[in-house]
Amino acid sequence: MRVERRGPTIWPTVLTNQQWEESVPEAKPFDIPKQLVWDAYQRVKANRGAAGVDGESLAMFDEDLKSNLYKIWNRMSSGSYHPPPVRRVEIPKDNGGTRPLGIPTVGDRVAQTVVKMTLERKLEPVFHPDSYGYRPGKSALDAVGVARKRCWKADWVIDLDIKDFFGSIRHDLIERAVAHHTDLGWIRLYVARWLRAPVQGEDGSLQATTQGTPQGGVVSPLLANLFMHYAFDSWMQRTWPNVAFERFADDAVVHCQSKGEAESVLVAVRDRLRECGLELHPMKTRIVYCKDDDRPGTHEHVSFDFLGYTFQPRRAKNRWGKFFVSFLPAISTKAAKAIRARIRDWKLASTRNNQSLEDLARVINPVVRGWMNYYGRFYRSRCIQVLRRLNEALARWARRKYRRFRRRERASMHWLGRIARRDRSLFALWQLGVVPEA
Repeated sequence: MRVERRGPTIWPTVLTNQQWEESVPEAKPFDIPKQLVWDAYQRVKANRGAAGVDGESLAMFDEDLKSNLYKIWNRMSSGSYHPPPVRRVEIPKDNGGTRPLGIPTVGDRVAQTVVKMTLERKLEPVFHPDSYGYRPGKSALDAVGVARKRCWKADWVIDLDIKDFFGSIRHDLIERAVAHHTDLGWIRLYVARWLRAPVQGEDGSLQATTQGTPQGGVVSPLLANLFMHYAFDSWMQRTWPNVAFERFADDAVVHCQSKGEAESVLVAVRDRLRECGLELHPMKTRIVYCKDDDRPGTHEHVSFDFLGYTFQPRRAKNRWGKFFVSFLPAISTKAAKAIRARIRDWKLASTRNNQSLEDLARVINPVVRGWMNYYGRFYRSRCIQVLRRLNEALARWARRKYRRFRRRERASMHWLGRIARRDRSLFALWQLGVVPEA
């Protein structure tokens, strides 16, 4: 395959989308196993998800499952599958703005999963070991744990934030990268069509897509990882082989030994991403000093957020029981705020006072376990401190439900404490030892 050099990275040169579609023989079907479509459907069903532009839910899709799956297989095998528009939904962000989320139809999610399952097997061995996002066997907590250790070894961190990453990916570059890793024509064909599928707004209007890949699409995370593999990961490995990093989709931290090295790397990364059509956020991207007891001096920034954790100087205890200051991650202020908001949204006192404690536990426990499993992995005490709000909410529920506790805050908390000491297993929070105290 002929390749074209673009800067320091080799982006494969391939046929344009129009040339490729014209080269597909009309009478020659693609070899796509029916079992692959069935396996893809099983994954889509397990992940659930909302309806797309056609309003068809998973339950509705299942009503005529055999026919629906055959239709997907037949059209994909013949090259005649054209994805419907993606339903656009605006998701509120913590900073007051919104994030566009693209929701494909159920059938299109099945088709995308067919491509994802096939392409992922080819790409996984190629991806960088410090790419953690949306990959089998890797997680956000893995990235946080590695970053934690590397912050102890390197004094400086570049906190990278790419502006509108999913909306800025260049179609020509991602198509070249896909073609470089597979000679399966149907994958190349359908990736090109998904990239260009129109977006339907909430008012029903259609908008053409000239760049980017919609967040919410099944195949989008894999394509985003492939794009960043060439735009950032492999480029860093060649250009700065001694500089470590962790990346989760468009969120990345880079570890440097000195401030001067961090400044040089940041300039180079900014230029590199600009070559690939990406822009670093001018306010959110910054150089951070990993300050602790062994690192004197000051700097404008001594903390950064990464995957729901805030890394900053924190008090720790060594093996001999002596306290010292280390650079450690703990649940971020933004994540803690979201947890408190979720507890308020349960409205335990105002809308659930007709329920028992056992009823509340069935609703609350799965969510609390998820919070503890993620945010309690590092600096657990900070996460527990945030979750104490749940005991306060339960006490308000008791005061609203039982007349004898009204206007008696300490009495309601004492009552909960007695129940907790008698049955720690009732609430996941109590199992951790976070028992209400009068």
